[in-house]
Amino acid sequence: MLEKKTLRTSDRDKMIDVTREVVDVVNASHIKNGQVTIYCPHTTAGITINENADPDVKHDMLMRLDEVYPWEHKNYRHLEGNSAAHLKASTVGPSQTVIISEGEMILGQWQGIYFCEFDGPRTRTYYIKVTKDE
Repeated sequence: MLEKKTLRTSDRDKMIDVTREVVDVVNASHIKNGQVTIYCPHTTAGITINENADPDVKHDMLMRLDEVYPWEHKNYRHLEGNSAAHLKASTVGPSQTVIISEGEMILGQWQGIYFCEFDGPRTRTYYIKVTKDE
């Protein structure tokens, strides 16, 4: 089962919790044992799994990524001016895979799935693919 999702981001850098959307697709698939892959087809955005209980974690992650990859740098050559977004997206990665067991995703108690925007605001897409164990 493959589902395409669309979202609108409101800030240049933002982590958007998409866990509920992924759970809904897994439930609709009726697959009891397998995996779900969440994939972002953009070069300036990504997917990560991290803490979803304390919003300060998102803040701290985005702050530190900005420190490591500043938006402006005298040696950047990319003419579009969003090299930092490309670097952040490569660091975070384009996808995550979660195991499904007995119809439930195996996530830690404090884990959530995030779409990470690094060059917004934009309209973005991501994909949720549920596959059954053979």
